[in-house]
Amino acid sequence: VPEGGSTARYVRVVHGDRITVWLTAAMLHRWLIGLLLSYHGWIYESRGSVSLRTRLWAASMRLLVGAGSGNRRVGLYSFQGALPTLPVPALSDSVRRYLTSMEPLLDDTELSGVGRKLQFYLRLKSWWAPNYVSDWWEEFVYLYSREPIMINSNYYGMDCLFVQPTRVQAARAANVTWGLLQCWRRICREEMRPLFAGDSVPLCSWQYERAFATTRVPGEERDYLVHLKDTGHIAVHHAGRYYALYFRHNNRWLEPHELEAQLQQILDDKSEPAPGERQLGALTAGNRSAWARARSLHFSRGVNKTSLEALEEAAFVLALDDEAGDYDPDDDAKLNRYAKLLLHGDGCNRWFDKSFTMVVFANGRLGLNAEHSWADAPILGQIWEEVTILYDQSGSCYNSDGHCVVRSSSSPAAELPAPVRLQWDLGQACIETIDQQLQIARNLINDVELHLVVHNAFGKGAIKACSMSPDAFIQLALQLAYFRDSGGQFCLTYEASMTRLFREGRTETVRSCTNESCKFVRAFEAGIATNAELRSLIYSPFLDKALKSQWKLSTSQTPHGLTGKLDLTRHPELVSCGGGFGPVSYDGYGVSYIIGGEDTIFFHISSRVSCQQTSSRRFGDRICAAMRD
Repeated sequence: VPEGGSTARYVRVVHGDRITVWLTAAMLHRWLIGLLLSYHGWIYESRGSVSLRTRLWAASMRLLVGAGSGNRRVGLYSFQGALPTLPVPALSDSVRRYLTSMEPLLDDTELSGVGRKLQFYLRLKSWWAPNYVSDWWEEFVYLYSREPIMINSNYYGMDCLFVQPTRVQAARAANVTWGLLQCWRRICREEMRPLFAGDSVPLCSWQYERAFATTRVPGEERDYLVHLKDTGHIAVHHAGRYYALYFRHNNRWLEPHELEAQLQQILDDKSEPAPGERQLGALTAGNRSAWARARSLHFSRGVNKTSLEALEEAAFVLALDDEAGDYDPDDDAKLNRYAKLLLHGDGCNRWFDKSFTMVVFANGRLGLNAEHSWADAPILGQIWEEVTILYDQSGSCYNSDGHCVVRSSSSPAAELPAPVRLQWDLGQACIETIDQQLQIARNLINDVELHLVVHNAFGKGAIKACSMSPDAFIQLALQLAYFRDSGGQFCLTYEASMTRLFREGRTETVRSCTNESCKFVRAFEAGIATNAELRSLIYSPFLDKALKSQWKLSTSQTPHGLTGKLDLTRHPELVSCGGGFGPVSYDGYGVSYIIGGEDTIFFHISSRVSCQQTSSRRFGDRICAAMRD
């Protein structure tokens, strides 16, 4: 302490200086990470030939980020403030690329003079919004649509096909429910690790927040998403009845074996549904405006309001089906049926508004149906992989008889609160609306053909041996298959790609029907070009960079191994077959695919039964032939 100085004042000054230095260092650290994350040249580098600039950038990232995904101190939202905002591309760039993408499909194209004004509005929004497109994407692609979200918007995910840890329905449902709830707990505490590209570039984690306790609420003109920070129950559907199952008791979370006992009570309940209750879920499957009016008229007061709130405020919905879902390599109809049950059920045994509904079948197989507006499929894909594969298939969750392992001393089952049966008083007018919505749902269901292809003739191992990107290979095969299927036509093709390198990024479009891909397909089908000439057409500069009206061919690759913890070389039986979605256009196909390990690729193909030009099974055969060729 300086002579004559105040000890207390000196301590305050030193303490204040330390805080200032710490804050300055923290802000500088975040600024430097943000500066480094704005560099994207690494995406276009060829493997084995990395530039000095990219090597220096990667070393700096590892130094500042702390070895990326291997740093245990990194929280789920650690890098949100440092992620760059999505840049607005130059208008001339957008127009040039759009016109080029339409050349294979149109003879003549006109450009409106409104482009410059719209570009100005876009730049203006980019200055104040975290992401200039994500909120519009959520609202106008999803929430403003008045069409049924069943099939048209919701998607499904499936179980591992080649391994099944138990055939006890209540046990499987309880254990995966517990795993999902623990995953939610880690998200809320920011203990889940963010995903990294290349082990050093963090991806945006914004979408995880609404994975649980979120519901889509219908409106007359547009829907709304409602998210709760916390809730203490899940909703359960079985045999046309709805229940609230509380997963906390005496200030602790129930263990899997306790949840199993609760779920078994529901399965053993033989009581009949209330009038209209069995078909109640159809309200969420039909027209959105009709559901909004019914909600206002029949669910705004009394017991119906209380029960609907219990459904909408649940962490998620669990559907216990009496039907079995299964896979038989000698009977693909079983796998097709399994997928259809997840995509739409019977039109009234799924609550399509919930962020997701987990479906557990009578034989212990499971899957999910997810509402699409709150996040994109890779978010649930990561959660699903962590819970249903890494945790549930670990070999330590079930006894030899298939029931959940008792992990700790707990309260006797008699002391646990029983599941609460939700009560409904549905008048005749409400039941008539439910019946109308169910008819809409059934018409949709009857018009969807869903076919799954387990392509095991070869997988990404053989494709990479040809020094080619597996995704580029598959996209080119899809172009060849569609050209053959449509009698020599090309179509506007959508391939989903993520923009999570930017703050609040969601999805963009890769337009994989290009001048180059069309040239290759025509040359292939003409039968004149040599193999060497065809190979030269595959390796076009556009495909190297790109993969580094109505969408007749809407495609999406389901990511596998997002967690970085799944070793399919040692455990190939844990491969997931992914999930799928309905056709985007009436006369087109929805194709979801997942590259499972080195030797298998799963295709989920959907189309409309009433369209004479399409057939999911035929297109599946075309894909396999195109892959082989």
